[in-house]
Amino acid sequence: MVGKEQGEGEVEVIHSWSAPRSLSTSLMYSFAQRDDMEVLDEPLYATFLKVSDVERPYREELLSKMESDGDKVVEEIIFAPGEKKYRFCKHMSKQRLPGLPSDLMKKGKHFILIRNPLDILPSFGKVVPPSFLDLGLAELVSIYNDLCQLGKRPPVIDATDLAQNPEATLHSLCEDLGIPFQDSMLRWEAGPKLIDGMWAPWWYKSVHKSTGFSSTRKYPEPFPHSHYDLLEQSLPLYNWLRRHVRQASTLLKTPLPPPDLPVPANEKLLAWVGDEILPRESAKVSVFDSVVQGGDSVWEGLRVYRGKIFKLEEHLDRLFDSAKALAFKNVPTREEVKEAIFRTLIRNGMFDNSHIRLSLTRGKKVTSGMSPAFNLYGCTLIVLPEWKPPVYDNTHGVTLVTATTRRNSPNNLDSKIHHNNLLNNILAKIEGNNANADDAIMLDKDGFVSETNATNIFLVKKGRVLTPHADYCLPGITRATVMDLVVKEGLVLEERRISLSEFHTADEVWTTGTMGELTPAVKIDGREVGDGQVGPVTRRLQNAYKKLTEESGVPIPSYQEN
Repeated sequence: MVGKEQGEGEVEVIHSWSAPRSLSTSLMYSFAQRDDMEVLDEPLYATFLKVSDVERPYREELLSKMESDGDKVVEEIIFAPGEKKYRFCKHMSKQRLPGLPSDLMKKGKHFILIRNPLDILPSFGKVVPPSFLDLGLAELVSIYNDLCQLGKRPPVIDATDLAQNPEATLHSLCEDLGIPFQDSMLRWEAGPKLIDGMWAPWWYKSVHKSTGFSSTRKYPEPFPHSHYDLLEQSLPLYNWLRRHVRQASTLLKTPLPPPDLPVPANEKLLAWVGDEILPRESAKVSVFDSVVQGGDSVWEGLRVYRGKIFKLEEHLDRLFDSAKALAFKNVPTREEVKEAIFRTLIRNGMFDNSHIRLSLTRGKKVTSGMSPAFNLYGCTLIVLPEWKPPVYDNTHGVTLVTATTRRNSPNNLDSKIHHNNLLNNILAKIEGNNANADDAIMLDKDGFVSETNATNIFLVKKGRVLTPHADYCLPGITRATVMDLVVKEGLVLEERRISLSEFHTADEVWTTGTMGELTPAVKIDGREVGDGQVGPVTRRLQNAYKKLTEESGVPIPSYQEN
C-alpha cells in the first residue's frame, strides 16, 4: 500500500489496460525505468479474486497479503499521494469489476494494450487453462467505449508493434499520454523486481530473463487446435480494437494511411452477407467462397429513388438467368432475395440517392478448387448498399478513349451472363485511367464498337439514335429502358454494328448504366463529339429518364415520404 508520508503529493495516474500475456509486464518494467514514475502491478487483483471463483495456485496467499476492498484500493492505493509525478498502474481488463468507484475511469490517463489471441493462447495454458473471461478482450472493448463516452478516447497500442519497434511505439504512446519519452524506457536489468506482484514466479519467468523488448519470432509456434473455439470468439474483438491503433503493423508491409471515402456517410453502412446484416468492416465472405476462389458469382446494380427500387424485377430476372446459365445450385428464392434487399435498405435508412451492389456467389467450398462439386453450402447472397449519387458528370459530360483490350466474344465467355469475373473490363478501364479518360470504349473481335468498360453506348446522327447489337456486350437494363424512351419520344432507333469512326463523327453520344444513369460523352479519342457540348436529344432523354425514375419502381416496405 502506498503510504501518506511527508513530502508526498498528488500524482497523475496512468492506467494500462490489457489482456494477459500481452507484454504488459515488460511495459510495466519500461515505465518503471523513468525518473518521474512509480509503478503498481495489478493493484485490483485481490479484489477480482475475492468476488470471483477463479482458481489460482497462489489465491489464498494473495488474498491474505493484498488489499481486496475495491473502494480502498482505488481511493487509498491507486490514487494515493506519492513522491513521483506519475504513477503507472498495470491492470488486467477483467479486474475492472462492477461497483468500483467511478474515479477509476474518470481520473488519470488511460491506454489499452492489445495482442493477437493467436499469439496469446499458445502460451496461456502453461499456467492455467484459458477462458474467454481470462482473455478479457470483451472487457477491453467495453473499457474503450466507456472511456470514449467520458470524452477520454484512449490510445490503443499493439504488442506486436511494441516488440518490433519499441522506440517508435513508446514515443507515440508518450505523445498520446502527454508525457515526455525517456530513453531509459527501452532497457532494464534482468531478474525479479521489487515491483513484481506475488504471482510473478508463476507468470514472469520469461520476462525476468529479458533486458528490453525483444523482437517477435519470425515464425510463430503452431496454434493448439484445442483453443480454436476460443480463438473464433475472441479474434473479432481483437480486430475491432486493432482498427483503433494509430498505426497497425501487418505481416506483409507498412500499412497505407486510411483513405478518404467518396461519401463519408458510407463509413458506417450495414451490408447483408450470407444470412445476416453486418457493419462495413465485418462484412466479409469466407476465403473458401467461390467469388474469392475464381470470381464465380453473378451480380446486379440497383438504384433507389424516393423510397422505390427502380427496375427491381428486371434486375432479378437477369440475376436468376445468370445463375441458371452458370448452373448454380441451392439458390435462394426470389422473395428471399427481395426481403434481404428490403431489410438491408431499411436498416440503413437508405430510401433515396443510393445504390445497391447485389451479388450471388456459388457459395463456400468444402476445400479449395475449381470444381462446383465442392460447393456444398449453398449460394452466398451479398447486398451492399451505399449512398451514391450518379458516378459520372451528367451535366457537362465525360471523355472516352478506345481501349486495345477487346470485349469478350460469346465464343469464350458470353457477356449476357452478368458475372463477377470482370478482368476483361478492368483491363480496359486501366487503359482509360492511364489516358486520364472517364471510361474506355471496347471493340469486338471485328473492330466494331461493343460498349465501354462499364456501360452501354449510344450515338445520334442526323436525328437517328443508334446503339450496337448486344452480341458482345451486356444487354443492359438501363440500355433497354432508354431504347424504349427513344421510341416513346418519337425518335428513330437503329440497333446494328457500328464502327468506331461513326462514334468519332456522331452529333451526340451518351452511355447508359445503373451506376451513372444516362451520361453524355463530349470527347472520344481526342475528338469533340458534335460541338463538344451536351446535345438536345441527350437532354431530352435525360429528362424522360428522370421522370420515369420518379414514377416507377418497387416500393420499399415501411417507407413513408415526408
